[in-house]
Amino acid sequence: MVDFSALKLNNKEPVYTQIAWFVKRQILLKNALSGDEMPSRRELAFLLDINPNTVQKAFKLMEDEGYIKTESNVRSTVYVDDGLYERIELELTYALVKDFVDAAREVGLTYSRVRELIHGIWHDGSVN
Repeated sequence: MVDFSALKLNNKEPVYTQIAWFVKRQILLKNALSGDEMPSRRELAFLLDINPNTVQKAFKLMEDEGYIKTESNVRSTVYVDDGLYERIELELTYALVKDFVDAAREVGLTYSRVRELIHGIWHDGSVN
């Protein structure tokens, strides 16, 4: 079963999108695999101490995006194929890089300085 114990909700984004993003991240990290069961909507609402309607909205989003499948009277399960995994990987890594670039621009870093910093950290952990 997909483990939500590490999900820390914030006040910046809608809760239902945070739930969906968390599941995508678990898929990317291979902590959630195709066929893994999701908690029931009621269980997840209780675990996260949120409104069940919010959980329902998250499940609808995940189902619409295709990485959660729900058959009638059966628990929802994770569904991932190679194409879906690649789409999730691209979406999450793009968002990560975009947030970094936006923050770097905000503090006035130049592209060449960012490249130098990334190179140093990537290769030997140093900051030049």
